[in-house]
Order: sequence, then C-alpha cells, then structure tokens
Amino acid sequence: MTVEIVVVDHPLALEALARIRDAETPNALFRTNLERIGMLLIAEATRTLPTLEGTVTTPLTEASAVRLASQPVIIPILRAGLGFLSPAQHLLPNADIGFIGIARNEETHEPEPYVNKLPDDMASRPVIVVDPMLATGGSLIHTLRLLINRGAAQPLTVVCALCAPEGIAAVDACGIDVTLFTAAVDDELNDDAFIVPGLGDAGDRQFGAPA
Repeated sequence: MTVEIVVVDHPLALEALARIRDAETPNALFRTNLERIGMLLIAEATRTLPTLEGTVTTPLTEASAVRLASQPVIIPILRAGLGFLSPAQHLLPNADIGFIGIARNEETHEPEPYVNKLPDDMASRPVIVVDPMLATGGSLIHTLRLLINRGAAQPLTVVCALCAPEGIAAVDACGIDVTLFTAAVDDELNDDAFIVPGLGDAGDRQFGAPA
C-alpha cells in the first residue's frame, strides 16, 4: 500500500482552506480556521477506528451503544501541528498525546529534531499524526520512523491540511504504510521548499515569526 491518499472535499473544509490560504488572514483567524479544517479532517480520519458494541442506560430504558475499542495516540509535529491538537482533543478527549518537535534547516531544508516525547504503549493502539503541511516529507518521515521503532502498527494515519506531490512521493518511497487525509494536494515545491500555492509558513501564521 505505502501511501493511500484520502482527499476530504467537504465544503466546510474547502471554505476553511480558502481562509488559511489567504495572505490577508490575521493570525487569530488563521488559527480558528486551521482548527475548523482540522476538526473535519480528523473526523474523517477516525471513521474506521475499531469499536465495541454494548448498551447504555437512558432515563427510560436500555439502548445499544458503540464505544471505541481503544483510545488512539495523537502525535502533533511541533510547532505547526499544535494547530490540530485542540480539535483532536475535542473529538478524542481520552486520547494520549505524544510530541515530536522538528525544525527545518532553512539552508539544507533537512529536518532537525529537538523534542521526542512519545507514550510507552503504542503497539496495540491507533496512531494519528497531525501536521498542517506535508512539504518535503522530511519531518513526517522522521516521525513515522520513530513511531515504527516504538512499535506502532501500520498503516499509520496522517492528517495534513495540504500536501505537495514531492512530499507524498518521499513518504511513499520510505516504505512505511500510511493513510493520508488531506484537503488538497497542491502543485509543487518552490526552490525554498515551500508549497505552491500553499499558505506560507503554518507555524509563523499561527504564532508569529520567531525573533
């Protein structure tokens, strides 16, 4: 399988995508719409989570009920991935959260890891990696390898607002099975490894440019 791509073309996701693409959207509104698109993408990405059937007692009688078989692990890739953390926690309030921090070297465009905080038990639980953008694929591939080394089962679920074809190809070539949920596959990367048309730097547009 390697990479299976699911494009979520829900009209609310596309409307939110238009707002985060807009260069005139201020940081606060960017964050709001990033959370909107994240909510829709994560809802779709969790559609096939394993469930258990049971019952629940209502004020009148008993009714059939469905519950998750196990709670997923959510892995935001810092810092941009924090934009998807709130919608993930709203939808999966009992999920464990792991953090992978990766900075991009602006000269080589290679990933430079700086945080690795993963839960111990990952072998028997669904794992969902969230990051608004898949550009070169370097940060995501680094994260996927860490998860596989920790025992996470394939295919791993990845949620990105938008992707570059080059990033998809790189993830496909790494040999790890991934199901990728996104709202758009854009045209290309430019010479600075930014997605075109893209939305700029997702971290800077959420939190402001670092000093």
